[in-house]
Amino acid sequence: MLRTRFVSHCCLVGVVSFLSVQEPTFSQDTYLVVDLTTLDQVQGGRVRGLNDAGDIVGTVRTQGGRRGFRLGAFESSNSPTKNERLDGFVGADASAANAINEKGAVAGAANTDTGVRAYVWTRKDGFIDLGALAGDIGSEAWGINRNNEVVGYSSGPGGVQAVLWESYGSIQGLGQLNPGDSSRAYAINDNGDVVGTSGQADSVRAFLWTRNSQMEDLGALDGHTRSFATGINNPGRVVGYSSGALGDHAFLWSKSNGMEDLGTLTGGDYSRALAINELGDIVGVSDSPVGNRAVLWTRDREMWDLNQLIPAGSSFVLTEAVSINNQGQILAIGQTGKALSKQEHNHSRAEEPTRVFLLTR
Repeated sequence: MLRTRFVSHCCLVGVVSFLSVQEPTFSQDTYLVVDLTTLDQVQGGRVRGLNDAGDIVGTVRTQGGRRGFRLGAFESSNSPTKNERLDGFVGADASAANAINEKGAVAGAANTDTGVRAYVWTRKDGFIDLGALAGDIGSEAWGINRNNEVVGYSSGPGGVQAVLWESYGSIQGLGQLNPGDSSRAYAINDNGDVVGTSGQADSVRAFLWTRNSQMEDLGALDGHTRSFATGINNPGRVVGYSSGALGDHAFLWSKSNGMEDLGTLTGGDYSRALAINELGDIVGVSDSPVGNRAVLWTRDREMWDLNQLIPAGSSFVLTEAVSINNQGQILAIGQTGKALSKQEHNHSRAEEPTRVFLLTR
């Protein structure tokens, strides 16, 4: 029997083509749900990354400003082994933690005297300034792989360009799809393949960059003009969302099948895929007649509302699944209270605090 457990971490509180929905093929109450903390998204709080050990990173609001954090792996007691604030470089007044790899290295960004700079943090070495492209003054890191290769972007007078840092070392610009574009990299797999976006405001496209083929335009779904890549696994499958006049739809891209529409929950017209694991399970968000819901697209091409897979009568609603690791754990956010209609959701939920949950099967 699944149990819902609540763990309070006071130091973070107020701070931190699938076109149909399939019925679940296993019993309800599949996930153990651990309530981690309250997160003030209005003030820039956000959870971002989850590794196979169950370590979580994100950004919370403190009295001293926005700060990155790392919440250590959960044991059988459902208590974190380590909760660390990642304040950034000495004297920084703000920081953010955006990704964590299997070794526990964290990628993010922090303020300096001259601007925002990308960093990698490890317990052994502390904060390492990754620098920026020649002539640039700012940079941010958004993804890190098992080999400590980091991706993000560098910015300056010449614009914004996606970059790759080779294991804390040299920086390489990844270019743009078209001259004059801005480009940003958001994720990297263990093979060194990178995904992100490149383009102008009205024509941004998801890209895949590899050392052999450089930057490839992944296109957009039929009738859409923009696309955004958010994740890539080692087999090279890419997830994200495509955008058009009628809204966003989550996609899965592969070399063999191109871009496939992942669809939405019944009655919804909006979805985004945010992460994919090595097995091909995908998580994200879809709207529905009862507001935004955290969703799981499985490797078997079933789409589930994750609220169907937690105990009936739970005192919260999962509204977005942020990440999934290779153990099948899911990092999600949600809000307390019963499900609301879409109209009630839009008008009544805005002021409610967001909570962070870890789902384990």
